[in-house]
Amino acid sequence: VNELNLKIQYLLPRILVSYKSVDTVCDATEAVHYPTEFLNSMDLLDIPPHNLQLKVGSPVILLRNLNPPQFCNGMRLVIKKLMKNVIILNINSEVKVYYYREDAPIQFKRLQFLIRLAFVMTINKSRGQTMSVA
Repeated sequence: VNELNLKIQYLLPRILVSYKSVDTVCDATEAVHYPTEFLNSMDLLDIPPHNLQLKVGSPVILLRNLNPPQFCNGMRLVIKKLMKNVIILNINSEVKVYYYREDAPIQFKRLQFLIRLAFVMTINKSRGQTMSVA
């Protein structure tokens, strides 16, 4: 799914912007066993990727509840503007600002925007959404 999302996104005629996460282990004594490169390589479904590559116009999906009922897990949004620490998203033609980076709820911390590309998604994530045919 991730590879297909990236391939479709590359077709958009816009500039690609990369957002790299900051990954650290929770227990400092474990840092020698899990170097940063290893943490960066972890790609789990419920956390954002280490290297989040985005373009204006790309659909994304929220990975956590941020401010229910406005910003809920699984909500589809479209990128309107990309800046260094701010991403402006469109929700039902109403522009909202999404600038929040969050720690992942596992044994290591990943500071990253809580979104993933959503050109393609698994059936589990698409459940309950209304999709239109392009």
